[in-house]
Amino acid sequence: MARDADVIRIATRASELALRQARQVQAALAERDVKTELVTFKTAGDKRIDEPLSAIGAKGLFTKELENALRSGKVECCVHSLKDLPTEAPEGVVIAAILEREDPRDALIVNDSLGVGSIDELPRGSRVGTSSLRRRALLLARRSDLEVVDLRGNVPTRLRKVDDGQVHAAILAVAGLYRLDVHQRIDEILEAPAWLPAAGQGAIAVQAREDDARMRELLAPLDHAPTGVVVRAERACLAEMEGGCQVPIGALAMTESGGMVLHAFISDPRGTHLVRGHAPVDVDNPEGAGRRVAYDILSRGGRYILERLRGESKVPVPAPE
Repeated sequence: MARDADVIRIATRASELALRQARQVQAALAERDVKTELVTFKTAGDKRIDEPLSAIGAKGLFTKELENALRSGKVECCVHSLKDLPTEAPEGVVIAAILEREDPRDALIVNDSLGVGSIDELPRGSRVGTSSLRRRALLLARRSDLEVVDLRGNVPTRLRKVDDGQVHAAILAVAGLYRLDVHQRIDEILEAPAWLPAAGQGAIAVQAREDDARMRELLAPLDHAPTGVVVRAERACLAEMEGGCQVPIGALAMTESGGMVLHAFISDPRGTHLVRGHAPVDVDNPEGAGRRVAYDILSRGGRYILERLRGESKVPVPAPE
């Protein structure tokens, strides 16, 4: 049976969080009388759940299969968490829209039996789960007496591991908890700029083929310009600092009393060397702030951290939620 050419095929990962994000795009297009269908994919990172992420590879681990389908014409667009997209776009693919950002911060979820509600109250030696190098570094910088353990799986799986006592607590993105309607599980929201999220965290990105003018035109109304400004600053900073290596890096552009400011940090995975920086953001050139903060951090010890990490093997790779 022939496919309806008027129906836009949207690629998404098969996790419940990814599906909810894709349905958000689907609903926005439906408001504009655009017919769509979801096409689900299991990525390399989804399939090899029992292997350490460091053994699989890094870039595009949760996006490559979707992008390949887009380039080959099997789908018309892809929906991703922006933080999962490498800063270097694959050839022939562009980010056609970034939706309005959900809360970008991280949250602590604690097993009820502990009777505490914050990082500072966790008993010495508590096991805290995360697969994120950034969260690991920030946590150990704040509480070196905690045990940080690798925690993979989707959000419901991670919450279940907290409830089962496999870990005493876990750190997850506030945005994902809200999108899955489980935000009531939050015990503590980790406030910026002391605790910084991943660049682009909380934002949904929609990719299209660069040469597909019709699709880009359909997606353009979904783009939220203020979100675009802040994530451009954050991702420019990430691009300058990352150096092709998975590194604990956080970045957040936030509105303060004097205007918008980009805060960022880089650290070793153990949180023993952590360098922070910040700079005001010019909304007409947000990438400029990203580069300035990156150069500043690199000049004050960040480059040394990068060089050390490049010399280490089997650096863990962060997983999406």
